[in-house]
This record gives sequence, structure tokens and C-alpha cells, in this order.
Amino acid sequence: MNNILLGITGSIAAYKTPELVRQLRASGFNVKVVITESAREFVTETTLQAVSANPVRSNLWDKDAEAVMSHIELARWANQILIAPATANFMAKLSHGSADDLLATICLASNAKKYIAPAMNHVMWKNEAVQENKKILIERGLYVFEPSIGDQACGEVGIGRMLEPELIVKDLEKDIRDTVQPLFGKRVLITAGPTCEPIDPVRYITNRSSGKMGYALANAFMRAGAIVHLVSGPTKISKPKNVNFSAVETAHEMYDLVHENIQNVDIFIGAAAVSDYRPVEFSANKIKKENNNLSIELIKSKDILASISQLKKPPFIVGFAAETQNLEENALKKLREKSLNMIIANQVGPNQGFDQDDNSVTVFWKSKNVKFTKTPKIELAYELVTLIAKRYKLNLEKRNTNITNITSIRQ
Repeated sequence: MNNILLGITGSIAAYKTPELVRQLRASGFNVKVVITESAREFVTETTLQAVSANPVRSNLWDKDAEAVMSHIELARWANQILIAPATANFMAKLSHGSADDLLATICLASNAKKYIAPAMNHVMWKNEAVQENKKILIERGLYVFEPSIGDQACGEVGIGRMLEPELIVKDLEKDIRDTVQPLFGKRVLITAGPTCEPIDPVRYITNRSSGKMGYALANAFMRAGAIVHLVSGPTKISKPKNVNFSAVETAHEMYDLVHENIQNVDIFIGAAAVSDYRPVEFSANKIKKENNNLSIELIKSKDILASISQLKKPPFIVGFAAETQNLEENALKKLREKSLNMIIANQVGPNQGFDQDDNSVTVFWKSKNVKFTKTPKIELAYELVTLIAKRYKLNLEKRNTNITNITSIRQ
């Protein structure tokens, strides 16, 4: 459950806050309320305590509460801080770092993301000082629920009404989801592990891939809100929870399964170590040790990454490159030749890369790269998903802008 601290300041819009608390709780938030002295003129602590089911705080100098440093406790407790309504005075306090009351002190002492829902007269809202404070707060990462236009308590009509509680909660949930789960609802298809190319019923060609990185990525994408389908070659890893899972053995099976499921996929992650070659013929019986030499003719496997990039509407494609030499040169070549959006490259060798619990990688995309030092693969996966999500969104915005420009030209 998300812990949200609701700060109420002295605006007539404070009368809406009991309903705001009710809707926050209905959406699964655990709500604690801090109210300023001026806000107590518009709404009672008794009402707020009843609807929040938590004690209400208002005084920085409450001896009983502050004996245990209550303002620090509240600052650490909150996952989010919502100031609604936020007066022009409190916006000025926030922008200039004032700490002259309990609510302002908590805001300064907390690393939680902060949201404000301004409420004031339309002339005040348009005032240059208020707009400058708003700009400062946005630049510092605060989220501003822009006020709406309508009748105001002064009898005038204009912009400055606090956004209605249901709209605040709706936008709040969306922002939290986009922040904590940046890929909410996106479809991600991941390949992982090795493939095994049979020679006869006993022998096969494979590689040293354990699948650990691909499985870690599947879990990280799932926690980022994505709908994940993991296509895996043979591994010793348990099937991940809350992820669609398909098991394959050969490169050919992986190729077919990927293409059967690629429609409507937003992001494709080619983390599998797919066999580049497979035997031309499969011996139905075990090949006997009759000669000193044995020759097995191999043929190139179908290239999954290249085939995805050639689709009419390809997804955002991230490839992997496991290299023993010339890491950057080989990775950039693969990025370019297979028309990938990004490629994650790592050095492999003794105690490096394959079948290890940690890894160091370099991520390349057009003209840029980011290096990640040796990190447990489970932790590395979260860092990679954060970067991929950012690049995916930038790519999507660019593509949508291009479509809009083309449409405008045609019109």
C-alpha cells in the first residue's frame, strides 16, 4: 500500500479535502493528514481524522509528538506528499525552502515525490511571482495539478479552482504508475538462454549461456508494469512468476515462436545466445565411434534479430553481443547491420559473462553508449530496464512527431 501524506493549506477549497481523502483511500492509499493553522478555519481535524483513520497533525511544537521527532518520522513514512489545496503563500514557502511550520518542515525533510494542487483567485494565479514559483517547483521535480476554470469564492470567474478530487486521484495514480512502472501495459517479448542443435539422439551443439540475464530482465520488465512473454532455450532456472513462458530447444523453434508472437509487441529483447549454425542433417541413430575423424556439415541458422528489424512495423529492438575481442567494434557493427535500436555488449571468457551471477556491460545506441560496471545480474536488469524504457519513450515520441509532420504536409 502506498503511504501518502496529504498537506492541507488555508484555502476555501480545503472543504473538498474530506472527499479527497475518501477517494485516496478507495484507491488503496494509506493517508495521513497534516493541516496548517489557516486551513483549520475551513475544515476540522475531527472530520479529517474520521475519514483518514489516522491522527491529524498540525503543530510543529506538539511536545508529545515531537518528543519522538514526529516530523522526521512522517517525512520518512510518506511515499508521496500531496499539498491540496496549495495556496500562493505555501507555493512561495516551497520554492524558497521555508520551514516555519510542520508541513513546510516535512516537505524539506522528505525525499518523497511531491505534488501540489493550487487553489487561489485567478488574478493571484496569473501573478508573475506565483508563476515564477510554479516554474521553480516544476524544475525541482514537483508535479503541479493545474487549476481549472470556473466560479470562484470571490464571485469572479477564472482559472484558479482546485482540480476536483476525482481528477487529482486519477492523475496522481497515472503519474505514480508511469514513475514506478514506466512500461505499464507495454508488451515485451524476450528471448533467453542457449539453443541446442541436435546431431543425433545423444549429442547436440550448444553454448555456455545460462539464461540468467534474460530471466532477470523478464522479471525487471514485469515489475516495470510490462506484459512479458519469455521465450527460453534449455536452462536450469525456475520459470519466472507473472510472466508468459514458452520453452524451446532449437534456433529454428525459437525463430518460429518469436514470429508467432511478435504481433503487437512494443519491445523485443534478444537476450538469447542463439546458435549461429546447426547440423544440415540429423542422425536418427547414435553416431558410432568407427573412424578417427568425423565431419559434420553445418548450415547457418535463421537470424532472429535481423528478421524482426525487417518487419513492416518493427518493435523497439534491443540486441545482445557476447564478445571475446573488439567489443565496441563488433557491437556497433551488429547494431548497424541488424538495424537495432540498442545493443547490450559484454566481454565473455573464463569467469566472465556466461553462467555468472554478475556482469559488466556497455549499452550502445546511435552515437552514444553507457557503461555499467560489474553488478549482480538481478540488479543490473533493473538498471537496464530503466535505460531501455527511457530510450523507448524517446523513440516513440520522435516517431509520433514524424507521423504528425508527414500528416501536416499531406494536408
